[in-house]
Amino acid sequence: MAREVISSGNDLAAMAAVDAGCMFFGGYPITPSSEVMHTISDLLPKVGGTCIQMEDEIGGICAAIGAAMSGVRSMTATSGPGMSLKAENLGLAQMAEVPLVVVDVMRGGPSTGLPTRVSQGDVAQAKNPSHGDYKSITLCAGDLTECYTETVRAFNLADRFMQPVIVLLDETIGHMHGKAVLPDLEEVKAGIKPRKTFDGPVEEYRPYGVAQDEPAVLNPMFKGYRYHFTGLHHDAMGFPTEEIETCRKLIDRLFRKVDEHRDELEYNEEYKLDDADILLIGYGSASLAIKEAINRLRDEGIKAGMFRPITLWPSPEERLFELGQKFDKVLSVELNQGQYLEEIQRAMGRKDIQKLTKTNGRPFSPQDIIDKVKEVF
Repeated sequence: MAREVISSGNDLAAMAAVDAGCMFFGGYPITPSSEVMHTISDLLPKVGGTCIQMEDEIGGICAAIGAAMSGVRSMTATSGPGMSLKAENLGLAQMAEVPLVVVDVMRGGPSTGLPTRVSQGDVAQAKNPSHGDYKSITLCAGDLTECYTETVRAFNLADRFMQPVIVLLDETIGHMHGKAVLPDLEEVKAGIKPRKTFDGPVEEYRPYGVAQDEPAVLNPMFKGYRYHFTGLHHDAMGFPTEEIETCRKLIDRLFRKVDEHRDELEYNEEYKLDDADILLIGYGSASLAIKEAINRLRDEGIKAGMFRPITLWPSPEERLFELGQKFDKVLSVELNQGQYLEEIQRAMGRKDIQKLTKTNGRPFSPQDIIDKVKEVF
């Protein structure tokens, strides 16, 4: 049976991690994500897990990566400035193909910005949180229930694709306190899919010697299978190399293991789109105001609908293209200067998308969106 709880988004993300089998959390407190660590520090010891507050955000992700290398599900949580500090080690996890969940509760920026206020300013950062070539996987919760369900999904995707998976919340949804309807715990446990392992002869083990559309197969450390972890370009055993074809195939595989399995990643919501004349695109907590605005607009006879990407990266580019062909009137709504608008324009092949943005740390009201729709359409 479904469970009804009264909680906050940050607490729900911590609950979800433990329910999904997370056994290690390494982090450092930073507004507005600190409650994730506070809550999981109480929950993990009860199931035999460990939570460590490190000396800073860099230490937090390093500890989480180390735990993941040992084979356990591992998580860290932070906000935009912490993501900046974690950037180099996020690149290490991409290159070494270490599964990890990172909860990013967005706030105003750049730099220290507005620590206690809302923003969706980390969307572009989440696409390329570290330098180099790879494909990011980024999910974005739109309500309290999704703070739980998307964190659970992130753990399963991290083990499936063997790389970091980012879950974006924001200050509004992270600190919002209300009712969430959660899936049955047995259902969550049944959906846990452990990462692949190799059980053949030790001498035949090649962790990175996999098909070009598949992730590495990394057996837990200290279990009898030896291989090398490195942030350098590496061969099938993980040892550094500069051999031309090996390097090319490695980076090509980091792309293809995601691109060729987008069907396992894409997840969207479409709200009252069937008979709509106006398309609103938004995500995260902004989508709550968009829904209410759509309901009020329809009361006035204005048929608007919403498309909400829940998997932001890789983007639902094919569906965005289809919607761009169907709707002449399109409005992008974001709590930033238009970080996802650029992706919408690219996917739709259009530059005439209207936008409504806000960067003063305050959320949208439904009236903000209603006024903009009437102004531009």
